Order: sequence, then structure tokens, then C-alpha cells
Amino acid sequence: MSLKNRNKGFLRQLSLEGTPSSDRHSLADAETVTLGRSPSCQIVLDSSRYSGVSRNHAQILPLPGSTGWQICDLNSANGTYINGTRLEGSHILQSGDRIMLGHNGPEFLFECEKSRLPLPEPLPVADAPPDRISITQLLPITSTGRDLLNKAYLIPGIITVMFVIAMFNSVGKPMLFNLILAFYLAGVGYYFVYQLCGKTKPWWVIVGAALSTCLILVSPLMELFFFVFRYVLPGNTDAMIGRMHQGVPVGFFEQLTTFFFGAGMLEEFVKALPVLAALIIGRRLASPWRERIGVLEPLDGILLGAACGVGFTLYETLAQYVPATVQSIGAQAGLGLGQMAGLQLLIPRIIGNVAGHMAYSGYLGYFIGLAALKRSAAKRWWIILVGYLSAASIHALWDSARVLGDSVLAFAGVIAFAFLMAAILKARKLSPTREKNFATRAIPLNK
Repeated sequence: MSLKNRNKGFLRQLSLEGTPSSDRHSLADAETVTLGRSPSCQIVLDSSRYSGVSRNHAQILPLPGSTGWQICDLNSANGTYINGTRLEGSHILQSGDRIMLGHNGPEFLFECEKSRLPLPEPLPVADAPPDRISITQLLPITSTGRDLLNKAYLIPGIITVMFVIAMFNSVGKPMLFNLILAFYLAGVGYYFVYQLCGKTKPWWVIVGAALSTCLILVSPLMELFFFVFRYVLPGNTDAMIGRMHQGVPVGFFEQLTTFFFGAGMLEEFVKALPVLAALIIGRRLASPWRERIGVLEPLDGILLGAACGVGFTLYETLAQYVPATVQSIGAQAGLGLGQMAGLQLLIPRIIGNVAGHMAYSGYLGYFIGLAALKRSAAKRWWIILVGYLSAASIHALWDSARVLGDSVLAFAGVIAFAFLMAAILKARKLSPTREKNFATRAIPLNK
């Protein structure tokens, strides 16, 4: 077949969002095209931006007697990927193929008119040159560039080191040590949820939501809330727990009902207030402050709701449960054992936050964000009510499940976590900014 019958082929580089750019690189009919950082390449990539690309990374060459092209890797350090699969040997390019140089490196889209002729067998690829040792292979930090900051979790690593040093310096100071440990564990749990949501939210908005929850808990408003939920409604948890301490048996359904009103509805209402405030304030702001502060979609609601759960757990643990445990155990067995018991209580409470308060309020936040997508005021409040009652029910199930045994308690925790994860997955699909989000998987799928 003569070369004049060859179809035209192009490479179009994709942006970070995965959309094609307007610039196209034409593939010559009878010449090979090399991609890499070397100035001698036909397609030269900026070494400061793409440090993971080898000097001569990959090569595209026309197939003799055919209208197609094939690509082969030039023994690059980080490999070449075709449609997400690492290239071994050579590959005959099809229109629409995505070519990525290195893992998460620059990506190109191959464009070509479909050939009606059968594709030939790929040409054998010449043996790769002998392995070469480069400075970047022996000292990887010299070639990672901004990838080290953006893709290698450098910031979380730096924060971890800072917390470790702070904990070393607080040895012998139990209250300070507990405070540092609690903040670190809570931050790790929230970062897990933040990464799964995959939407950016300013750190000061997140911290503000957590602090707002703590401020509500120490405000005079709590007296009003206690009166409504624990005395007007049948949620007097203090009286019920007092009976249990006296040895009076209290059944599961009585506990479930009391905890639903006195813990579930009360505490989820408190944690929802900052999220609702962000929803209302955001509607009155202009862009870009509306997007930064407001609740415009379910992902916003989950992020702020989970932050409120973190604030609630930190306050409840550090200001109530741990001091009470230290005082109670310390009075009976000595201060040292009391402090140890307080630490033993702190760790599971904060670690379990992702299946506890963070899960309940994050789940309710999903419904608040879902309501923000609706135009009808009646539908908005109906959606929020469904989410509120659901979150309160899951919360009450956890509080009352212990009477049925540890297996039921574990089931209640798994249910709370599963509901939060399901809300995150659905929120990612509903997100109006889905193309700009960075959502990741907790566990990669096997290919």
C-alpha cells in the first residue's frame, strides 16, 4: 500500500482535568516521533513539570504497508501506559487511545480516522539498550519535583513528624499528650473522609465548622436543647443511665427510644447547626466565596458535617469522658492507673470517630447538601428531615446496641460507616463539579 493512502494521525495532549487541548502534534507518514525531555525529541516535554518522564521516553512509528502507527517504550524509568495499562513491547494505536508517560505523568490522546483494512501484526521491537544508571535513579528526590508535593503525601508526612516530635516533648505531661494525640488521630480520620470525598474546601472553613460545634456545646443554648430533647421529649438519658448503674435492667427498645431522643436527635441537631449556617450564609455570598464557604452540593455537606463530628468528639472526649475516667479510676486505684485508663478510653473513641459522630453528622450533611440542589423549599426541608431522622436513628442504634452484645455493637458501627461511604459515593456522582474533583479509591481495583 502506498503511503499516500495512509490516514492522518495526531497526538493531542490532555489537561489535568482530562480534557483535550487545542494543540495537536501531527504524526509524520514515514518518520518516527520520539517523546521525552531531550531537546532532540520531536515532542519535547518540560523537565521542570514532568520530572518523571525520561529523556527519551517513548516512540511512535508508522507501520510499513499499513495505515496505522505503533508505539513502543524506550526503556523508560517509569514506563508508558496505554489506557491505564503498562506497555510491554509494542502496541498498535487505535483512535481514542490514551498514552501516559509514567504513572500520573503527561497524557496524550491519539486521534486517527478508522482504517477499514485489517490491522497487521505489530513489528518486533528491537532489544532495549542496556540498562543505564542515572543520577535520578540513584537519588530519586532530585527528579520528583512538584510530584513530591502533589502526589507523595508530603504534607501529611510533615504534619505527622511534627506531631511525633510534639508527643515526645509532652512525655510526662498526660493532659498535653492526650490533647496532641487526640488531635492527630482525629485529623487522620477526617483526612481519610476528605480524600474519599475528593473536593477541596478551605482548611479554615473546616476548622471553623469544628470550632463552631464546640462553641455551641459550651454555650447557654445547650440548656434549652437539654430541656427540649431530654425533658419535653422522652429522652432523659441521665435518669436511664442512673437506673442502669443501680442494677435496674433496661431493655434494648427502651434504650433505643431514650437514646433516639436524648442523644441521637439532640446531638445531631447541634452538629447540624454549623452546616445549616454555612448553607444559609453561602446563598448570600457572591462567587468565589459562595463556593468556599457555602453548602452547594452533598459533598460540601459531608465535609462540613464530618468536621462538626470531629469537633463534637474532641470536646466530648477531652472535656468530659477522659477527665471523668481519670478522676473515677484515680480515686480508687491511684492517679497513674487513672491516667492510663483515660488514655485507653481516648484512643478508641477518637479512632472510632469515622464510624461514630463523624459518620452520623457526615451522613446528615449529605442530605443538607442534597437539599441545596433542589429548588422547592418544601422538598428541601423534607430531605433534611429524612436525613436528620436517619442520622439520629443510626446514632441511637450504636448507643443502645451494647446491651445485645459486642457483635451487635460491631454491626451498628459497620452500618454507620457503610451509610457514610454510600453517601460519599452518591455525592461524588451528583457533584456539579465532578470533573474538577480529585476523588480517590480507598482500595485500588485489580486490573
